[in-house]
Amino acid sequence: MRGGTDTVRLAVVTVVRDDLPGLRATRASLRAQTVPAYDWFIADGASIDGTAGWLARHGDEAAWWRSAPDRGLYDAMNVALDAVAGRSPPCSHVLFLNAGDRLADDRVLERLLPALAEHPDHGLLYGDALEELPGGRLAVKPARSHRRAALGMFTHHQAMVYRLSALSGVRFDLRHGLAADYAFTLTVLKRGGSARRLPLSVCIFATGGRSQQDPARGRREQAIIRRELLGLGWPGNATIWGLQWLALTLRQTIPWLYTKYRFSSNERSFLS
Repeated sequence: MRGGTDTVRLAVVTVVRDDLPGLRATRASLRAQTVPAYDWFIADGASIDGTAGWLARHGDEAAWWRSAPDRGLYDAMNVALDAVAGRSPPCSHVLFLNAGDRLADDRVLERLLPALAEHPDHGLLYGDALEELPGGRLAVKPARSHRRAALGMFTHHQAMVYRLSALSGVRFDLRHGLAADYAFTLTVLKRGGSARRLPLSVCIFATGGRSQQDPARGRREQAIIRRELLGLGWPGNATIWGLQWLALTLRQTIPWLYTKYRFSSNERSFLS
């Protein structure tokens, strides 16, 4: 059953710790949207760089915020997600947009909300992401199909929109410091939530995060997750690990070739 966009309300969850410039960039991206149909939920991990004071001054812009110690990125996401679940009136969908991440342009929500309304029964909808390449050029990193989720994250987490009702009982597993978003997404898919790729770029991904700083740990965590959630044994995991290592090596040693293979020009942001 399809509904109008008045049935859709997006919760944007932002976690931050000691990154006030990044939080401001995310805020500017949200405020620039032509359709302001979102509620902003901000979890700050007791920052000491002025973020807490800034939130106290601008807290009326958020549906909910807090500044308190937490056990890391994913714990903060869980706290914020609990706040989303308890919101009245409720939001229908959730997008995780961390401090420093931005929406792809000022019309993302204008295009996204009708798509969410058109597919109200889908537990996950996802699009492409933009990344900033050396020299400052933005390029589209097209999403892969969610049917290839065994190979790893098929798009950036910031380009995924989850239906809130599909997240009942689902939270980020704090055993995984880098890949809990992968386990989170696989759990939603495994529970039978249908997924759909949307023909648009959703976010501009802020590079340099923890998963890019320690890719070997991320691959190890993904292997554990595939074994526990997909029942994938050692041979399959070893093959996927090798492919991931090869892709990373290609990106580091022959970046122009990786870019040619994995990215599209910015003019193809909105794929048909």
